[in-house]
Amino acid sequence: MKFIVSSSALLKQLQSINGVVTNNPVVPILENFLFEIEAGKLTITASDLETSMITELPVEARDTGRIAAPARILLDTLKNLPDQPVTFTLDEETYTIEISSSNGRYKLAGENAADFPRVPVVKGSAPIEMPSSSLSRAINKTIFAVSTDELRPAMTGILVQLSDAQVTFVATDGHRLLRYRRQDVGAGQTANLIIPRKAFNLLKGTLPSEATPVKMEFNQSNAFFSFNQMRLVCRLIDERYPDYENVIPVSNPNKLVINRAELLNSVRRISIYSNKTTHQVRLRLAGSELVVSAEDLDFSNEAKETLACQYDGEDMEIGFNARFLIEMLSNIDSEEITLELSTPNRAGLLMPTTPDDNESILMLVMPVMLNNYV
Repeated sequence: MKFIVSSSALLKQLQSINGVVTNNPVVPILENFLFEIEAGKLTITASDLETSMITELPVEARDTGRIAAPARILLDTLKNLPDQPVTFTLDEETYTIEISSSNGRYKLAGENAADFPRVPVVKGSAPIEMPSSSLSRAINKTIFAVSTDELRPAMTGILVQLSDAQVTFVATDGHRLLRYRRQDVGAGQTANLIIPRKAFNLLKGTLPSEATPVKMEFNQSNAFFSFNQMRLVCRLIDERYPDYENVIPVSNPNKLVINRAELLNSVRRISIYSNKTTHQVRLRLAGSELVVSAEDLDFSNEAKETLACQYDGEDMEIGFNARFLIEMLSNIDSEEITLELSTPNRAGLLMPTTPDDNESILMLVMPVMLNNYV
């Protein structure tokens, strides 16, 4: 079985799905790409049992056939070849793969395609369409807050809540919570899905920057995303997501409005002087002034800055983890942000002061206990 393909076109497709391939997979066959030739089209699959990515590209081929090709050696070979047509000769009996370029020949050992796990297919689900830019934005706004604690598997994914009129993405690690909602995408159905972090990371890396519709389907155990010639299938996290709505404080009488970039830069500078274990910075709010300070008693380091702001509420002092504040402020686009607070021991709510028409972003951050030694 033979096919001819552009080395750079093949490399580009392999690199787009290579993130699925793990170094020490449970099953050795998963160190390979599955090549399938049919009707002048090469379909390539990469899988780790939980997540699979499939891509297609046209090739010159008269035959049909399947073989598993070792991912690492194949990628390394193509990376070091100049752009040119290369001929693949596959022997389905001995599983050998021969690559011929204009000035060389490379022979590598493949494996039996029959050992490669089957990719699940979706049946009877109504697809939801979402622009790639909206999906990419939703992932970027939430993924940094996903938990890495394997003991709480539900929180190691992003909750996607589908409803007739909107789609909501939620991520939390117990210290902060992100809720990103789009009002311009309606699912026409109701469902709660927990998509693993790895699947969304892979998707984020392959979504095209130009406007492309992404089709999303799901069944009881899997979610399916498809756009252009790319498909991603991932197993859903079969757990109950925490009731996040109950965590969001409803009554927050103290409201701070401040320039986002000024606060972000101030917290970055002040955090240099914070304790390296707690990363604690304190915000002291009074009148139209915000004092940002930190101290590290172990090394006698301390820093303090005063910023102008609009503050409506009682004078108060509250502590936050600087790393969380920096990440959250970096993921808001608006010029001004609003921080809503109730008491120093309750969560603060961070959001853009002027929200977008089609989206709403709510960021919740838990405070850290202050030692009042100042």
